[in-house]
Amino acid sequence: MSARNANPLKVSLLKHIHKLIDCLVNIRDESGEFLMTLEDGRVIDTKGWNDWEWTHGIGLYGLLKYYEITGDKDALKISLAWFKERFEIGTTKNVNTMSPLLTAAYLHEAKNADFLVHMDSWAEWVMYDMPRTEEGGLQHITYLVVNHQQLWDDTLMMTVLPLAKIGLVLDRPRYVEEAKRQFLLHIKYLQDIQTGLWFHGWTFDGRHHFGKARWGRGNCWITVAIPDFIEMLKLSETDGIRQYLVTSLVAQIDALVKFQDQATGLWHTILDDETSYLESSCTAGFAYGILKALRLRLLPKEERYVDSAKKAIQGVLANITPEGELKLVSFGTPVFDDIEEYKKIPLTSMPYGQSLALLALTEYLRTFV
Repeated sequence: MSARNANPLKVSLLKHIHKLIDCLVNIRDESGEFLMTLEDGRVIDTKGWNDWEWTHGIGLYGLLKYYEITGDKDALKISLAWFKERFEIGTTKNVNTMSPLLTAAYLHEAKNADFLVHMDSWAEWVMYDMPRTEEGGLQHITYLVVNHQQLWDDTLMMTVLPLAKIGLVLDRPRYVEEAKRQFLLHIKYLQDIQTGLWFHGWTFDGRHHFGKARWGRGNCWITVAIPDFIEMLKLSETDGIRQYLVTSLVAQIDALVKFQDQATGLWHTILDDETSYLESSCTAGFAYGILKALRLRLLPKEERYVDSAKKAIQGVLANITPEGELKLVSFGTPVFDDIEEYKKIPLTSMPYGQSLALLALTEYLRTFV
């Protein structure tokens, strides 16, 4: 078929995706505002591409999904180069630095690289050495903070999905079963039974949800992770774990549809607080998760779900600059005791914003084009 007969929507989406990728790997922290200084003197660049944090793990996952669907060799080349450089240097193991291992496991499985030693080392750390909360939850330990006895919604995306995938690739069922248990435990303590949304964090030390924030990007990790987890494990429709996860997901998405800003298609950074700013990275995550849930038939193809996903996609597209930067992206956010603190987090371009937009547009390309 000649280029002039190509679907114009597909051509437009591909242009946006290529610009997103270019911006992803060329983001710079010119001011140093977003550098993270550790006690041992290391400085972690959470904004630029050439470092190792959860921000980069999500970026790699976006590149992986785009490569899987399109076969784009540049996306694969960028990912392999990142792993070569980072594995040579190494880093401290924590809940967030585990996130790139999800993409590593997929690349290893496809025989694009040999990451056996790395997968074994990191998964064994999660299983046996990572700090635990009461009931054996994965404590959200980061570079800077131990977060004693705390469960965060981010953990399912950053550590549990990688653990499950490594378990499948290395044929270690104990990893997979532990991943299932972590999903159930996090639902137990973090999903709000009144709204269906998720609280950002829970602590067993005092047994509370801190500021009770139903935070946008924290929620979007769940909307992304549950469909991906079900697909990854190939859980059958009659599987009890799958059915439980689906009910959790549907309850969340029903609430999301209700709280979506109808004028822009975006969601607020505090989902049920219209005084908080509109935020695009969570919107991209919601778009991806809803679209994928529709494709996997985890959601019925009802007009309210389809319309919500399409509005979200349009909201994301409206906030991509001509240079490919996704605007209205909030910086990394800890759990706060006061809702007002979430509203003070600055907006800036970040690798996870780029890659969440990449995930959303790639899924849109697959589902509706």
